[in-house]
Amino acid sequence: MRLIYLTFFILQQSFVFAQTNPKILVFWKMAEFKHESTSYGIEALKEIGAENRIDFVFSEDAGVFNGAELKQYDAVVFLNTTGNVLKREEEKAMIEFIRAGNGFVGIHSASDTEYNWPWYGDLVGAYFKNHPNVQKAKMEVVDNRHLSTMGFPSTWERRGEWYNFKEPLPKHIDVLIKVDEASYEGGSMQNNHPISWYHEYDGGRAFYTAMGHTIESFSEPLFRKHLLGAILWAAGQD
Repeated sequence: MRLIYLTFFILQQSFVFAQTNPKILVFWKMAEFKHESTSYGIEALKEIGAENRIDFVFSEDAGVFNGAELKQYDAVVFLNTTGNVLKREEEKAMIEFIRAGNGFVGIHSASDTEYNWPWYGDLVGAYFKNHPNVQKAKMEVVDNRHLSTMGFPSTWERRGEWYNFKEPLPKHIDVLIKVDEASYEGGSMQNNHPISWYHEYDGGRAFYTAMGHTIESFSEPLFRKHLLGAILWAAGQD
């Protein structure tokens, strides 16, 4: 019996030591509008990484999008990116990265990025159209089974910049959180207004949230938990 327990202990420890921390590239190039919350997002992700054994690498250099460099990562986060941030060869490297089974997380203005690249638009799920002034609104959690919303309240109020999108989401995309358009002014999506969602795409995983505009966002425990779950899911850690 002692030998059985000892064998189990050795196997258990071998499994623990064999596991590796997920390694995530955080890309934050802003070719157009520059969000002042971005530096706060970087600091928040550093803290999240330290607390949860996630290795984050931060870069605004699009040159990291090449096959050799991307191979080391489990997922890529586009943090408040804007405009055309990748060249043709860098786009090809990104496509191959996702097709290899890796993940993508888009935060806030990641949907205000690469309007002339349809593959990217399908990856994110929607393109930004416009937004009203920053104001409080009520969030509605429609799926609390996902890693990014597990344990969330069914509703909560927060302050943000509530994006309207150019088109409704495709039906195959799974919505996690909506914003109640009756709770603020300026919504234009007939109160079917998704804010966070996910889907499997072209062999990989993609998550997007429109939250993250304000500096305060990145100190909110619930939003940080949302990001942590999204990143772990995108990296295949669910």
